[in-house]
Amino acid sequence: MISIPMRILMFNTPLTGHFLPLLPLARALRTQGHDVAFVSAAAMADSVGAEGFEFIPAGPTVDVAIAEVTRRRGVDMMTSPSPALVAEFFAGARVDLGVDEALAGARAWEPDLVVSEHCDFVGPLVAAVLKVPSAVMGIDPALEPDVLDALASTAHSRYLDRGLQAPAHAPSGRWLLDVCPPGLQRDGALPPLKRIALRPEPHQAAEGTPRAARVPGTGRPRVLVSLSTTRDAAPTLGPLLRSLSALDVDLVATSGGIPVGDLGLEPGRVEMVTFVPAAELLDDVSVIVHHGGSGTTFGAAARGIPAVVVPGAPGQQRQAFRVQAAGAGLALPIGDQAPESVTAAVVRLLAEPGFTAAAQRLRDEIAAMPTAAEVAERLVAAVTA
Repeated sequence: MISIPMRILMFNTPLTGHFLPLLPLARALRTQGHDVAFVSAAAMADSVGAEGFEFIPAGPTVDVAIAEVTRRRGVDMMTSPSPALVAEFFAGARVDLGVDEALAGARAWEPDLVVSEHCDFVGPLVAAVLKVPSAVMGIDPALEPDVLDALASTAHSRYLDRGLQAPAHAPSGRWLLDVCPPGLQRDGALPPLKRIALRPEPHQAAEGTPRAARVPGTGRPRVLVSLSTTRDAAPTLGPLLRSLSALDVDLVATSGGIPVGDLGLEPGRVEMVTFVPAAELLDDVSVIVHHGGSGTTFGAAARGIPAVVVPGAPGQQRQAFRVQAAGAGLALPIGDQAPESVTAAVVRLLAEPGFTAAAQRLRDEIAAMPTAAEVAERLVAAVTA
């Protein structure tokens, strides 16, 4: 299909987990001859630059936006993440502190289409001001109704202040690009937008990047522990890996460069990796232990890998419950994630083939979803129709 080159401006909350899901579509659009740029806080410049996309810095970092929410509401949203505080962060503080800068950059760049991940409320407002079509990418299973209502309510005044008609619901846009496979989606939870399914993909390195060096497997089941990637994880990661090391498995764990000696493990018992693209990290994995981030949840599902999900926040718990409801893993409740509980769950997933069978059903669902290249063509055709 031949199409006139377009200019697509993408917006994301300045967190890696909110940026990576946009990449397959951005890469596909670029391959098809379109110009793509990203708008986010300056802290995302290196991540965007590494992919070769133009970057427009705008808005606060996550820490600054959280501090602003605390100042406004007098409550720390990290300890009390109520729907009202979540909405104040995404649809209030981030918009108030960043939309003018984003508008200036967008006006200069002159996009034909705006694409935002579903937690970003700056992009849809910019699109409304500039009167260009917009699409929203649902990078998680649909949010809870009370959170969606709070987001729409908080965003409402930001539109009225600029003489715009406020959307009746959140997220908003002309199209919903939904990367959640049907088996993990909550029935009746999607907003009334034109839905376009988009196949989720485990994150792949930029083209031409050599594969990371890995420790060869022994032929035993490979268990991947992909939790925190900071050195602060050592107090919890060490006990968990020591517990799992008693199993007859090959262990792989992500870390922020934590030395094995700091974890109390025998040398060579665990392959510790820093950042390896998920598309490589998930190779030959039999079971994964993770927090419930959408990228890891959908990446594991795309490979048919059953999961033990140990959520640390309500948003992660949403993914955990959906994985368990699909039969593709086990969810441990927040506050009940002792190493022995995680190990027992891993043992069940290795011993009971029903979990792998359910995960493989999700894999087949995802394989049937349209690719990023197909969606890119469809989206451009819809905009130019």
